[in-house]
Amino acid sequence: MTRTITSPAQTRGSVQPIGCAGIFVTALLFSGCALNGDFGRVRPELVSDDMHDWIGRDLDASARALLFAAPMTDDERLLRDLAYPLIEPPFDRNRWYSVLGEYGLGPARKFAWPHAYVNPNAYWIRLEARSRRSETSRYAQMTDDVRNDVLRLDPFFAVVRRVFDMDRRRAQAMAQMATLTVTERNNALFRSNENIAAVSWVCRSLEGRVAAYRYALEHQAVAAPSSAVTDADRAIDVMQQRAIQYCQIISAPVVVSKG
Repeated sequence: MTRTITSPAQTRGSVQPIGCAGIFVTALLFSGCALNGDFGRVRPELVSDDMHDWIGRDLDASARALLFAAPMTDDERLLRDLAYPLIEPPFDRNRWYSVLGEYGLGPARKFAWPHAYVNPNAYWIRLEARSRRSETSRYAQMTDDVRNDVLRLDPFFAVVRRVFDMDRRRAQAMAQMATLTVTERNNALFRSNENIAAVSWVCRSLEGRVAAYRYALEHQAVAAPSSAVTDADRAIDVMQQRAIQYCQIISAPVVVSKG
């Protein structure tokens, strides 16, 4: 996947990406309120349209990017909503604290970082601990986690295609407009760069997830041999092949700064 040449304005000062929503969620945490609703879903009063807008930003979050003048398009917002479940560690889903990760305040944020190292042992440790008494449950949980990730791929990459097509149109419009201000140009560059970064994080996360699932299956096969190994292994193979195909086929738009 091609990389963009970023605007020099991205080197400006930085601020931490914890807004009012993050402070509100943290306050609820310390007040003892339950953060998740039924079936592990985020409570409606804690849901925000921009709860995943941190996805695609650099670690420190460029102050300029946070002040982007134009709101995200519907597809840009949907891309980040669909990206989060593919970034969030599988073992953190539906936990009492998982809503923190939705706002970029939990371990999911570190899991998604470009330079982060995905420890394949982490998934196995939690899987073994949660289903210690039943190898059947461990195999079933692992296979479900893999298959759920596979089901998320088609919807996510369908939106990726639309967003990248929009960014190409954005770049063409930028090249033709004589009245475009420096601020407008830099704003567009930041948004396009964030879109590309969000997709890159998902592809990197998919690599880590495949490695983690494979690691867990290998150790599970030694700890408790079972015919269920075959189903889990096939599911992981499908996920790996689909992830590679998508991440190789999807071509990011190249947005070049004029200076």
